[in-house]
Amino acid sequence: MTKLVQMIEAIRAKLEGYRALSLKETPTRTIVIDPLLEALGWDVRDPAEVQLEYPTVGGGAVDYALKINAKPVLLVEAKPLDDMLKVREIAQLVAYAANAGIRWCILTNGLTWQVYKSTEECAAPEKLMFEVSLDPRDTKNLSVQHLAEHMWRFSREEMAKGTLDALGEQTFTDGKVRKALDSIMRDPPPRFINMVKGATGDESLFPQRIRESIARIWGHIGMGVMAPAVPAPPTGLKQGARRTRRSEGARKAWEARKAAITYDEARHTEGKPQEVLELYRGLERVCLSLRPGAVEKIVKKLTVTYCCGMRAFCGVSVQKGGLRVFLWLKYSKLVNPPVFATDVSGIGHWGGGQLRLAVSNLTQLQESEALIRQSLEARS
Repeated sequence: MTKLVQMIEAIRAKLEGYRALSLKETPTRTIVIDPLLEALGWDVRDPAEVQLEYPTVGGGAVDYALKINAKPVLLVEAKPLDDMLKVREIAQLVAYAANAGIRWCILTNGLTWQVYKSTEECAAPEKLMFEVSLDPRDTKNLSVQHLAEHMWRFSREEMAKGTLDALGEQTFTDGKVRKALDSIMRDPPPRFINMVKGATGDESLFPQRIRESIARIWGHIGMGVMAPAVPAPPTGLKQGARRTRRSEGARKAWEARKAAITYDEARHTEGKPQEVLELYRGLERVCLSLRPGAVEKIVKKLTVTYCCGMRAFCGVSVQKGGLRVFLWLKYSKLVNPPVFATDVSGIGHWGGGQLRLAVSNLTQLQESEALIRQSLEARS
């Protein structure tokens, strides 16, 4: 992976010069994509390992077919540097891979690498497993080592081990099961209600009471509670003083504004990779389960914030490369802070809090749980 880190650093150092040249597809492949594939362990000069212009159904061709034991395991379609990677291009590539029985495919402009699982039963854009951007403008405060680790998942070494297959199976299965559970819990069928009743061992429980209980429990632990985004109350006064000085008319006006300013959660989740969505749902479960019934989820314009007693303790920005989690903790007070934590107390940011976590995988989310709990306790 050392070679990959060095190659990413070299490309980023020369990026502005490449952009000034408005590189087309062929020079983008030669200058950026080929060296990165080489650093990932793929020999682009060996047709037995990397077949160029791989033929597809209908007489088309994909730029690269990466092979393990002479069998294609990953298709890569290249576009010019800074190409927008359009939906039509995604659909075409995914269809080529699926028709050829190749599970994985990548659409890239050299800087953005979108990894799709072609065999999933869903619309092409929803097959996006994860995305890596090497553009410094998209990856502020993310180390090159972090980016290399993400890309290394489709290195020759990891593809041979089946690492990407295992990760994709877990991520997409978790997404399907979560959606199924959400559907069941929103409208529990009678058979499910009877199963719950039988498991409790309490024959006095009526179905309606069980339904109401499921709505309360799953509303907090599963789907969350979407609340309006509201402006923060004035600072500089204690809560009791604010209540005393605010007239009844002003209080009612403020409540009206709260009810009027709302944002849809899809604003944050639409178009995001499946791995990132599962991380987001995992973070949500962590926050809402800390104090079931007391933690509230507020969907704001730029973040989703979790509050307890009207005080925010965790904010999250859902990005294509992972989550940016904001906590109300001082970096200087942490004992052995994780490498993905950053002190933002002196940096302008819109997530609130003084600590930012760059969470891009399940392991980092698990490491973050203790810090999220600390933030809640500090704000309580």
